[in-house]
Amino acid sequence: MLSMPICKTADGRCALKLVIPLLGIALPLLFWVCYWQGWPLWLCGFLLLPLAWRRNGIGGLLGWLGPCVALLGVMALLLRSSVSLLYYPVLVSTIFLLAFAASLFQSQTLVERLARRFDPELPPEGVRYTRKVTFAWCVFFVVNGGIAWWTTAQSMTVWTLYNGLISYVAMGVMFGGEWLIRQRVMRRPSPLESHE
Repeated sequence: MLSMPICKTADGRCALKLVIPLLGIALPLLFWVCYWQGWPLWLCGFLLLPLAWRRNGIGGLLGWLGPCVALLGVMALLLRSSVSLLYYPVLVSTIFLLAFAASLFQSQTLVERLARRFDPELPPEGVRYTRKVTFAWCVFFVVNGGIAWWTTAQSMTVWTLYNGLISYVAMGVMFGGEWLIRQRVMRRPSPLESHE
């Protein structure tokens, strides 16, 4: 019985690999629920503990995101205070910023590595485009992290509104806007094609 897997998906991978990242995404939303229900906010620290195992399979700076976030959860539970949890969005933005910014000084940016999963033969203009997108995400994480830091000194209503709703909408707009721009860039004929 103990040797049996807890949960399996159709392809044999544990469903926890899907659940664990969702807990991190859901935390600000759960803060919202706890806040309006009058539940102790520090209890949300339990949700961050599974993220300590998120390091496997993720390289570089992003591999440390799960363990660092889990540490915030431990602090919240030990201190019975939600203060450390307020810095969760700041920590996430900071680690993503550092990872994206560091990749700008490497042969391949994070965005290029992701793009090559779908198109291994990425053309030179595609490489230049992914570098610009990586820089744009760096700017996004600076702004998002800065606002998240500012919300830690505001009321819980402001904190939950920004970190549980507005930041997700902003990220969705960023993803959607980049996708639309990419479609336009990929359709644009290369200089060689335009002279034929």
